[in-house]
Amino acid sequence: MPVVVQKYGGTSVADPTRINAVADLVEASRRSGNDVVVVVSAMGQTTDELIALAADISPKPPPREMDMLLSAGERISMALLAMALDVRNIPAVSYTGSQAGILTDSSHGEAKIKEITGHRVKQSLADGKVVIVAGFQGVDPDSKEVTTLGRGGSDATAVALAAALGADACEIYTDVDGVFTADPRIVPGARKLDEVSFDEMLELSGAGAGVLMSRSVEFGRRFNIPIHVRSSLSGQVGTWVKETTMEQAIISGIAHDRSEAKVSVIRLPDRPGVAATVFGPLADAGVNVDMIVQNIAHDGTTDISFTVPRSQVEEAERIAKDVAVEVGALSVDVDLEIGKVSLVGAGMRSHPGVAAHAFRALAEAGINIEMISTSTIRISCVVRADQVEKAVQALHAAFDPPQITEEVGA
Repeated sequence: MPVVVQKYGGTSVADPTRINAVADLVEASRRSGNDVVVVVSAMGQTTDELIALAADISPKPPPREMDMLLSAGERISMALLAMALDVRNIPAVSYTGSQAGILTDSSHGEAKIKEITGHRVKQSLADGKVVIVAGFQGVDPDSKEVTTLGRGGSDATAVALAAALGADACEIYTDVDGVFTADPRIVPGARKLDEVSFDEMLELSGAGAGVLMSRSVEFGRRFNIPIHVRSSLSGQVGTWVKETTMEQAIISGIAHDRSEAKVSVIRLPDRPGVAATVFGPLADAGVNVDMIVQNIAHDGTTDISFTVPRSQVEEAERIAKDVAVEVGALSVDVDLEIGKVSLVGAGMRSHPGVAAHAFRALAEAGINIEMISTSTIRISCVVRADQVEKAVQALHAAFDPPQITEEVGA
């Protein structure tokens, strides 16, 4: 029978009523002739509650123990769903990430999947059972330690399992109907996309769209596993993320992100190698640098600004100050009140004038751009945090994705 991999997020398994609704969806897929593998997240806000609980106990919990704690959330979900299927006379078995053969590196809290053996999963499918796997977790085969994959890791678990099992597609069930042209809470007129390419979805995810974790899209692209993002509440067809042959709009969507901070190193000596002096230690410390801007040199010095996740800003500031002392820079400034808005669309490659049109729209809305970063299919702008929503609305109105298919005038 064809293998179907389904992933259900925290909202979809938030309480017994929702878990029973998920069991109905799994039963329907099973009775239609599919072998079903289900990946579940922790119930509702369980992961946040466990993080808060750890904070009440320790100001800096050991990463190993945090992984032991956080991996418990998905175990609860998987066992309860197996029980719900048993009531429906559907044979089912639940496995932790390690039991399912999800092998990772040793990076607690941000582990990467290295391999999925899946021996027990395949045997259970052969025995006619629905297999339920705890998302977000795996095991380091060298140390035998439990690891977690970071926020959204259940998405990566599901798509990686789909690839390992040779599934035709991976269904990601969530609490939204699919991928929209912008956040509908900010832009009420935002529309659901029927289809979006892997490249576009990677850019949208990286720019702040929280529908899919970037690593899950990377797995999908690498192994050509189509991903169907859909709602577990409505049951409607959602958005397909896949290699697409459709005519692509100039702009497919607009994403925003308020989770970053800006660090500026002021009056660095303008000489070869100084940028490496700044960013080398940041890389060694695992700080994820996003956008970088270096000003034109003046009087032998220059300024460098870069953005990092707010969760890493203290470490980035400490390293930047150490480097500033080392090279004789004037100071280090940190700005927490920034946000990022991004236009994403594969059609940008062949349509001139997109950047000018976007900048004009922001200017007419009275929004100042502080940093700019681009790729062949993305334009990102850093603006004041309190202007993010206004910026998203202005850009959506200017481009009205995904309807624009003609060239944008410069």
